Parts: sequence; C-alpha cells; structure tokens
Amino acid sequence: MMKNSMRNFDRSSAAATIVMKEPRKGFVIVEVIVAMVLLAVAVASLASLIYSVSQSSLAASGNAYRNGVLMQEVNRLEGLPYDSIPTGTSTVSVSTMPYPHTTVIRVTEPVAAVMKTVTVVITPANLKFKPDTISFSRTKARTSKVLCTDCPTG
Repeated sequence: MMKNSMRNFDRSSAAATIVMKEPRKGFVIVEVIVAMVLLAVAVASLASLIYSVSQSSLAASGNAYRNGVLMQEVNRLEGLPYDSIPTGTSTVSVSTMPYPHTTVIRVTEPVAAVMKTVTVVITPANLKFKPDTISFSRTKARTSKVLCTDCPTG
C-alpha cells in the first residue's frame, strides 16, 4: 500500500489542473420556484377535494335531520285518531340547533268524514339544506259491528 504524502505537494500545479467553471447563478432559485409551483398545484387540488367532501357531508347531515323531522311528523299524525286531526294549516318554527326549520302542516278533507289529505312541508333555516314535502291520506276506520244486533246499518 502506498501512502500519499503532502510533503511534495505543489499548490501551483494542483491549481492549474482544476478547471474553473462559471458559477451556477440562479439555478437553486429556479429549483425552489419549480418546487413551490408543484407544491401549490398539489395543495390546491387537495383543497378543492376537501371543500367538495365537506359540502357533501353538510348536505348529508341536513338530509338526515330533515328526514328525521319528516318521519317524526308523519308518525305523530298517523298515530292520532282520525277525528283528532284538525283541518286547516298550522305552522311551527323551530329555532334551536342542530336543525332550525319551519314546519307547515296542511290538512284538507276532500271527502267529508271519510278521508283527510295531510301535507307536511319542512323548510330549513339554512339555505344550504333543501326543503322537502310529504303528503299522505288518512281514512276513517270502519268499525266492526259484529256483536251489535240492533245497530242501524250504514
């Protein structure tokens, strides 16, 4: 093995063998700018994706609350006896969170003492949520008079 010694090192001859290149002016700045542009494009596309996912989530939660309110009203009105459902229009506003809304219930009686048509309209206070309407008919139950022998028929 041969050891290199620094005793006989000549700086002038060593400096002559090194080729001096021009300095790379601005090359590092260009790399940084390109990297920043690529990063900005990636972050912008992720931001738009996050925005659309959050809007979809907001709409889904609004739909869930609206469907819950609709089902609650339908179940309440279907559970009432036929004669206890008043004809006309009633409006109820709910201002508490998580779902402030206005409920309009319209009851008409197209066939007197036989059928009532009920329309429930839910209008959310938040304009990002969509309103919804449901309609159903209630009929008066016929009573069975099997055990009544002297009842009038009809």
